[in-house]
Amino acid sequence: MNDDEFVYRRVFHAPRELVWRCLTEPAELAHFWGPRGMAAPIDGIIVELHPGGRFETLMLGEHGSHRMVATFTEVVPPERLAWVEPASGMHTTSTLNDLGDGSTAVVIHQRHVPEAMRTPEARAGFLTSLDKLEEHLTHLMQGDRS
Repeated sequence: MNDDEFVYRRVFHAPRELVWRCLTEPAELAHFWGPRGMAAPIDGIIVELHPGGRFETLMLGEHGSHRMVATFTEVVPPERLAWVEPASGMHTTSTLNDLGDGSTAVVIHQRHVPEAMRTPEARAGFLTSLDKLEEHLTHLMQGDRS
């Protein structure tokens, strides 16, 4: 692996179809997209879920905003999702593995990660977005839509 590549692995106690829905539907993405302290309003999220389709998110925080603009390169429901961000050249591939016990292992492989996103602070921020996803999945599994 190169120094501009990262792999994140997290097991979520939720079925794969639900994790897929959270990663691909704007109404779900709005609950957790971006690091803790950032919000992703639903009207700033575009998901055209097919290869060549647009994937855009707008994250807002007290230190400004960040728009992620990407193009889907692979969409294999509910197993694999990949996109490339033309501005930075970063490739992200998320693989969802059904563990057979109601849990899903998600492996996120990022290649050509820009230098600004390789800092320990940026990587820690990315991990908080996975924490937010885990919290959102827990609420959904409990039937709590708050």
